[in-house]
Amino acid sequence: MILTDTHTHLYSDEFDNDRIDMIQRAIDVGVSRFFVPSIDSSYTQKMYDLEAKFPENIFLMMGLHPCYVKENYLEELVHVETELAKRKFYAIGEIGIDLFWDKSFLKQQQQVFKHQIQLAKKHKLAINIHCREAFDEVFEVLDSEKSTDLFGIFHCFTGDFGQAERAIDLNMKLGIGGVATFKNGKIDQFLNHIDLKHIVLETDSPYLAPVPHRGKRNESSYTKLVAEKLAQIYQLPLEEIARITTENSKVIFGI
Repeated sequence: MILTDTHTHLYSDEFDNDRIDMIQRAIDVGVSRFFVPSIDSSYTQKMYDLEAKFPENIFLMMGLHPCYVKENYLEELVHVETELAKRKFYAIGEIGIDLFWDKSFLKQQQQVFKHQIQLAKKHKLAINIHCREAFDEVFEVLDSEKSTDLFGIFHCFTGDFGQAERAIDLNMKLGIGGVATFKNGKIDQFLNHIDLKHIVLETDSPYLAPVPHRGKRNESSYTKLVAEKLAQIYQLPLEEIARITTENSKVIFGI
């Protein structure tokens, strides 16, 4: 059984004391594919170092996270473009709009999101979308860029059924993680109405740990707990959930 964590911040400071052991725990329970999003330039070298230690398991994205769109965003975009020109990445991410913490850079977040979507098209890569309290704003940009060469993952999807259908119509898979196990998460109430071909698994570790670890540090081994929840929702064997969601990830990332 091969499980794929399509979104994990393995370089996070929260793993500094046990990073290698944490990754090995995941591999031991069948999570052998880790897709690592970029946040900003300060984490790039840590990403490369991790990839060098686990070249068969770790696959990198490149991008500027919306929460890190600040006064220096143009410099950060140059970094993204420079790295994309140097080597292979598997997606542009994580990119999008976040209005939870700060609305003062909304205009710049929209510009950066749109620009990075265009980079993804140029490099024929998927996008990995971050959306927090910004569904309308994210969909506005996606609609403006809608085309056959726009595809990717709506990371940490927490929207309603209508928003899920809209994302799928835009060639997005839904990234499903710990929220699916929360009593107030709500997405478990309609997921079984969405074909499994549109679903990928993720943790967003170290954030959003699934039940029974909610509120604690998340880690990639908990991908299996998310898969077990989907097995209940879809009334399918765990192995089938793993197989289909991993195949879906291969469609998106090309590996």
